[in-house]
Amino acid sequence: MSSPTTRRPGRAPAPALVLAAGLLWGTTGTAQALGPDDATSLGVGALRLLIGGGALVAVAVARGTARWPRSATPSLLLAAAGVAAYQPFFFAGVRATGVAVGTVVAIGSGPVLAGLLAWAFRRERPGAAWAAATALAIAGCLVLAAAGAPADVDLGGIVLALGAGLSYSTYAVATKSLLAHLDPVRAAAWTFGVAALVLSPVLIVEDVSWVVTPAGAAMAAHLGLVATTGSYLLFTRGLTGLPVATAATLSLAEPVTASILGITVLGERPSPLVYGGMALVLIGLAVAARASGRALSRPRGRRRPPGTRRGRGFPRSA
Repeated sequence: MSSPTTRRPGRAPAPALVLAAGLLWGTTGTAQALGPDDATSLGVGALRLLIGGGALVAVAVARGTARWPRSATPSLLLAAAGVAAYQPFFFAGVRATGVAVGTVVAIGSGPVLAGLLAWAFRRERPGAAWAAATALAIAGCLVLAAAGAPADVDLGGIVLALGAGLSYSTYAVATKSLLAHLDPVRAAAWTFGVAALVLSPVLIVEDVSWVVTPAGAAMAAHLGLVATTGSYLLFTRGLTGLPVATAATLSLAEPVTASILGITVLGERPSPLVYGGMALVLIGLAVAARASGRALSRPRGRRRPPGTRRGRGFPRSA
């Protein structure tokens, strides 16, 4: 019987799956930039969840795994709450304190908060390699933010952006607990299906008429099917074989992808600081991937390696 942290033959390694998810997440900004000008961020976020969550549920139904997981309800509701809360926290934080600062606080705080929550609730103690990788990646994110347009730092906006980071880390830790009971497809389907229902009232008050235009339909399809359905299936599968803190750090491939697409697709001309920031993030990701790869290749003995010992759960679902 194989360990959940052991790569099965013929499957991509867990770090590669999470990195691929981060690459897909990094396309969201470019997709919105190429979409209709009158599309609001909150309306886009709610519609993205509705399309992506609906597609994930459809996949689960086709696989015959759509039954509600009663035994895992607490973890599932926490994961769904994290997904639903991220959207308003993130967009409100960015609106209050600027795109550069709000984005880096939201994305950069995720790995740190995920590591602390996983340590507290799952007894997954982050190691020195994770700390070094996370520090490098967050430093790169800070450089990317500094290279962006100047923004007034608003304390309320910082708190809101931290709320987004906490929402993401709550989703990641709760999903890790959820995966002890469900396969990745079923876990992602119910998490995003419930989150979509929670945010669906937003579509009543937000004008989403842009979705019937060719550009709007293309943007919504990409954000829902590629940057939500595809990316979170990859992330959830990768999370089955990684500690939460490592997975959260590897997901910082997102801002690097966004910067590269801004240069190559949108024709942005960044300062040298941007390239330095991307280099720091990439070095951090390489350190995290290498460390996780070494951990996954260790032979399984009588004792579990540090960081994989089963803890109390978040919460434990019996």
